[in-house]
Amino acid sequence: MTVRAVVFDVGETLVDETRAWSAWADHLKVPRLTFLAALGAIIARGGDHTEVFTLFRPDVDIHAVLADPAAIELRDTVRAEDLYPDSMPCLTALVTAGYRIGVVGNQPSRAESIFRHGPVHIELVASSATWGVAKPEPAFFARIASELDLPPGEVAYVGDRVDNDVGPAARAGMVAVFIRRGPWAWIQAGRSDPSDAAIVIESLVELPGALANLQ
Repeated sequence: MTVRAVVFDVGETLVDETRAWSAWADHLKVPRLTFLAALGAIIARGGDHTEVFTLFRPDVDIHAVLADPAAIELRDTVRAEDLYPDSMPCLTALVTAGYRIGVVGNQPSRAESIFRHGPVHIELVASSATWGVAKPEPAFFARIASELDLPPGEVAYVGDRVDNDVGPAARAGMVAVFIRRGPWAWIQAGRSDPSDAAIVIESLVELPGALANLQ
């Protein structure tokens, strides 16, 4: 089938999460290197990333922390300044090439704003919080296809995680695109190419050409 729509994960696909994770380290008063190394260890053993908070602060109430008006650095998980330099050029190139574009990831609803009001028209913008279903649940990927009114085989899903993005997207019948960047990508795959990935890229600059070669 021809790919007609390209849907992107958010964290470490379009957005560099270094600032957001560093803000949590500062809030918990943990040296950034220590905090990020612990996060990497949790990723490596397949744990949930939220375990890093309770590792250093067992009694932490994340929801209470985020409700504090002073916690803007923690709530703003996605800012324009956090976008990887290749993100908007890639989205622009894909729109120009005639692809329909979506951005849907495991994010709070407030993360949608930057993509709804950006310089590129993105047809589908949503989040796991808004939909009430998260990756890697099959219903998440089924919802994407339903929202776009396309068969899964005509949708490419781009993500950095083997467990949450590549594997479940491929099982849903989509064209799974793996971008090798961010801690999950390097820890889960290293230099290997995930077997479920139809396309493997090192940068979003490569994506328009890779999709064209797939047709």
